[in-house]
Amino acid sequence: MLSLLEVSRGSRGDTDMTSKTLDIYIDYKSPYAYLAIAPARTFERDFDVALNWLPFTLDIASYRGSAEVDDERRLLHEDRTAYQWRRVRYAYMDVRRHANLRGLTILGTQKIWDSSLAGIGMLYANRQGVFRAYTDIVYERFWRRELDIEDETVIAEVLAAAGADTKAFAEFVSGEGRIALDTVHSRADEFGVFGVPTIVLDGEIFWGREQFPMVRLRLNELGLARGDGEALVDLAYPWRPGGAGVGWA
Repeated sequence: MLSLLEVSRGSRGDTDMTSKTLDIYIDYKSPYAYLAIAPARTFERDFDVALNWLPFTLDIASYRGSAEVDDERRLLHEDRTAYQWRRVRYAYMDVRRHANLRGLTILGTQKIWDSSLAGIGMLYANRQGVFRAYTDIVYERFWRRELDIEDETVIAEVLAAAGADTKAFAEFVSGEGRIALDTVHSRADEFGVFGVPTIVLDGEIFWGREQFPMVRLRLNELGLARGDGEALVDLAYPWRPGGAGVGWA
């Protein structure tokens, strides 16, 4: 059975000579995962680990209902309870509070998107060695409502902008990429992954960026901190005056 690293990176399944690989699941339609990207990158900076980024397609409608609005935010249709609407409104208020501190734009989506194609694009980007650029472009443009993540041509254009050779992308989408995405989802189910961002460390799942300090603590305990001594555990609000003072890569 292929490892998740091999599923994700294909022939590029090798990593730098790091002591441990952390699987981290994200979904481009999750604003919480968007906010987690920069702090997650500090794991590789501060510890002798490699991150294996994996796509996890959330089924948002199953727990938060669904709705669609037009460009003027007029409601076109909905299938949500009052309780679900309160949760959705709070979630966007919460992520904007954090996004505003970092100068990020997060606009409410007009519908619940199918992000599986963008996830296949992530796997392709991994294999092309352009994951970081691809992910930065997708998140920034999608949350400005400037990117259709359900359009294969659009995703191919993003991959090209990130530096990928896209000649084989269409074939990848219809074949190996879809199989790889299904494999990632099956492994995620085995681990018990249910949301994003989720890190899997030695078979244990840590859901949400608020769990990142716990992951950093565990990595310190495993003796994986780079340099002398232990790495800082709590990186909450490093951009804020009086905060940890540790910038994000």
